Amino acid sequence: MGFDSGFWSRETIATLGRLGANYTMAVRAGTKALAKVIASIDEDAWTEVAYPEGGGAEVAECTYKGRRLAVRRTRLAGIQAGLWPDWRHFAFLTDLEGSAVELDAFHRHHAVVELAIDDLKEGAGMGHCPSGNLSANAAWLCCAVLAHNLMRWTAALGGLVEEHETLVVARTLRTRYFAVPGRLVNRSGRPTLRMPQRWPWALRFAQALTDLRAVAFAPT
Repeated sequence: MGFDSGFWSRETIATLGRLGANYTMAVRAGTKALAKVIASIDEDAWTEVAYPEGGGAEVAECTYKGRRLAVRRTRLAGIQAGLWPDWRHFAFLTDLEGSAVELDAFHRHHAVVELAIDDLKEGAGMGHCPSGNLSANAAWLCCAVLAHNLMRWTAALGGLVEEHETLVVARTLRTRYFAVPGRLVNRSGRPTLRMPQRWPWALRFAQALTDLRAVAFAPT
């Protein structure tokens, strides 16, 4: 289970231990006690990890009050280094096995889940339950989840998501593929959909349509 720093407490950790649940739990690295522990990490213990262009990141681990503490530090590089020249630290407690680099990647991947939840609210309308009636809101939830999942599966099966893209939000999918202006015209008695002439995602849309039509769905 992954938690942000809002859940950080001895009571939470004790409950997880009693239930036998493994965890990664973010902590507030700005506290004096934690800052002192992080500062004591030897420079040779840090391992460089991938980071977007224009910055750098390293990961190390130590112990804090008898528990395993993984720490990630990042800073800007190049001409932007003057904006924030010092390292910024992000730490989390964990009882999982694996290297600090592996656990850091695992813990940070939980952000994808949060993005998906935000997209369910913003992109599929879950953030606007229409009624004070529980049954009406339950129906709204079902419709929102169906819409959200249809968009996610369409993007995945149609190849509309690049490998490096963690999550393409609903607004992007609508702008590029779902809500494109078009006009149905009659050419020699045959209805033809006329799309924008300079639509930058036309080829990708056509390929996605071909891929989706070729999907062998399970028989009903």
